[in-house]
Amino acid sequence: MKRSEVILMVLQVPLDFLMLILAGISAYYLRFTDWAIDMKPVVFEMSIFEFMDVMIWVALGWIVIFAILNLYSIDPNRKFARDLARVVFACSVGLAAIAVYIVFTQQLFDSRFLVAAGWGFAVFYVGLGRFVMRGIKSLLYRGGIGLRRIVIIGSEEIANNVTNVLKRRRELGYDVVATFGQYSKKLDTELKAMHINEIIFTNPRADEEEALAAMQFCNQNHIVFKYSADVFATYSANMSVTALAGVPIVELRRTSLDGWGRVGKRIFDIIVSILVIVLLSPILLIAALIILLETGRPIIYKNERVGIRGRRFFTFKFRSMYKEDSTGPQFGKDGERAEEKEQLLIKKQNSKKGPIYKIQDDPRVTRFGRFIRRWSVDELPQFFNVIKGEMSIVGPRPHQPREVEKYEKRYPIVFTLKPGITGLAQISGRSDLSFEEEMKLDILYTERWSLLQDVVIFIKTPFIVFKKRKAL
Repeated sequence: MKRSEVILMVLQVPLDFLMLILAGISAYYLRFTDWAIDMKPVVFEMSIFEFMDVMIWVALGWIVIFAILNLYSIDPNRKFARDLARVVFACSVGLAAIAVYIVFTQQLFDSRFLVAAGWGFAVFYVGLGRFVMRGIKSLLYRGGIGLRRIVIIGSEEIANNVTNVLKRRRELGYDVVATFGQYSKKLDTELKAMHINEIIFTNPRADEEEALAAMQFCNQNHIVFKYSADVFATYSANMSVTALAGVPIVELRRTSLDGWGRVGKRIFDIIVSILVIVLLSPILLIAALIILLETGRPIIYKNERVGIRGRRFFTFKFRSMYKEDSTGPQFGKDGERAEEKEQLLIKKQNSKKGPIYKIQDDPRVTRFGRFIRRWSVDELPQFFNVIKGEMSIVGPRPHQPREVEKYEKRYPIVFTLKPGITGLAQISGRSDLSFEEEMKLDILYTERWSLLQDVVIFIKTPFIVFKKRKAL
């Protein structure tokens, strides 16, 4: 999903709220017009300020109803008529909620006209707001802002039809970078250089090997893969079907985390990280002081890891090793010598099989370092990584670049989400899991993500910390 789409999606919420407030105000003043009073005299006493106090809560309730009914889900190809129908239905549900509230609370509010007019104005204004938002999005697309760069691979006739429609209708939000008759490994370098967002596979006569190779390329390079519906007869756990230029297009999503789920996860990360840092600040300060007194500076160890879409970043940890044994560019030439020593220890004392390693009874760890590793205190500074947006509280385990080089082509899906401080793999066995088991759990988490699952994993994590790990 393009960042511009997320921004417009978020802006839709306050716009809808303002439209609902405007609908309420319009209904109120309409009720006091001469023709409305002639039709039925006003029998209630409520000033515009009292009415606004009520209207704000009603509008907030309707926004919740809109969200529940998926009015804020992103579908770039959804027709306006369908969007308007969803608005009418959502406003009707909101109207029904008001009616139920009035009945059960026995409110003495005798103005069915005001309620009905409010519903009509709400449909009109919310629909108008969405029309304006579509117009803004269309103008941005026509100006070349936020366009999804795509490559079409498939039969010449279908590819040409789709290309012609997308070039003629820039408001759809696509920029066709190139078209190819079929996919082959020879195209990989050329496709990477194009910096594309999506590949649409439209070759109904493609063999399975070609189609799967194209999908694997997209997974490895974090590109959205779409195909015409007659290419595959199988289903994906995160599949969506839309019509594009009259052709049914199926999108295989690597994760269910999208749209408002993405926004909700980020809000959850920021709020929880701030709370944890504030609540555990005494522990952070005490740990920093002990490290300083035991082995001096630096207190924070910066360890290079691979994050979302293969981006590299430095995780923050309390240093738990002696300075002369700490690896990484942070320690210059001493870090290079420490890496050589680490390789010897891996050969002798590695307790894991596969691309990743874990040194058992590591002699490089300080006395206090063993303590903070045992209780995961060394990982607490990573909440600052979360606030920076480099990590998430819950996600796949972040691995080092030299580890990733050995498995990234086999498990590219684990780079779809930001790496987490904790995750499904961590609460299922911590460092006792084999590499294959850990990857399966990270992939399962990525494919089946939900905010509720994040909350459950986060709550379980402190209890898992109290279980003894095999390798420290």
